[in-house]
Amino acid sequence: MDPRRDPRGALVRPYAVTRGRTEPLQDIALEAVLVASPTQIAESRFAGHDKHRIAMVCEGRPESLAEIAAYTRLPLGVARVLVADMVADGLLTLQTAAPATGFEERMEMLGRVLSGLREL
Repeated sequence: MDPRRDPRGALVRPYAVTRGRTEPLQDIALEAVLVASPTQIAESRFAGHDKHRIAMVCEGRPESLAEIAAYTRLPLGVARVLVADMVADGLLTLQTAAPATGFEERMEMLGRVLSGLREL
């Protein structure tokens, strides 16, 4: 069977990208704003393909965690782990994080994020 068409590859790769981790080093909200400077982008080249792609998405314009996952076509859980690693390693700058809000406010925010993603 052609390995590019093997459906098991799609299941294994996200697990391999995060080295089996499913929880990020720090909790980053879906709507948190991240940005990469030219220096961070240059350094990300040595951190692996997926991390460099994430840094390139954040080049010159702030992006939310949800947008990063959509643009890179990474599962949200994988993007969350990689982005948290990159913030911890200084490869991305977390500009703002949404303040803690109640359940209704969070659901409204998630609805707006989903609507924005659908427009892509």
